[in-house]
Amino acid sequence: MTIAPVDLNTAGPADLAAVLPLAMAFYAEDGLSTDERALRRNLSVLLASPMARVAVVQLEDQLLGFAVTTTSFGLEDGLIAELEDLFVVPMARGQGLGGRLIADSVVWAREQGCRSLELVVAPSSRDVGRLLDYYRAHGFLDEGRRLISRPL
Repeated sequence: MTIAPVDLNTAGPADLAAVLPLAMAFYAEDGLSTDERALRRNLSVLLASPMARVAVVQLEDQLLGFAVTTTSFGLEDGLIAELEDLFVVPMARGQGLGGRLIADSVVWAREQGCRSLELVVAPSSRDVGRLLDYYRAHGFLDEGRRLISRPL
């Protein structure tokens, strides 16, 4: 399927109702169990935060995908950005929309003064090998670091 030219925009607080179904579809597809209330609450914060960018690709009034990029500051690298979530609806995949969202995250991160753009590919993600290849093709390097977490 060929997608007509789509717009890439920044989503804001008024877009919560439009972006939330995409976030829910993304989490369901990846088998993550975050419930709708938590996604709504967290997405609401991200949409209003100057430390985050929620970008959307859309064809007229239909959202086809989104990306969430945030910033943080650390001793080692200073200001960095993380591409936290990237999702394109299945019927619109293979048209370069994910690449456009990644490129937008790169531009935004540079504008914020970030030294790098990072992302996490969870080992539980579907088709991890394909995801790693996809992100490598978009300039990401696997430095072999491991992210470990402690639930609080």
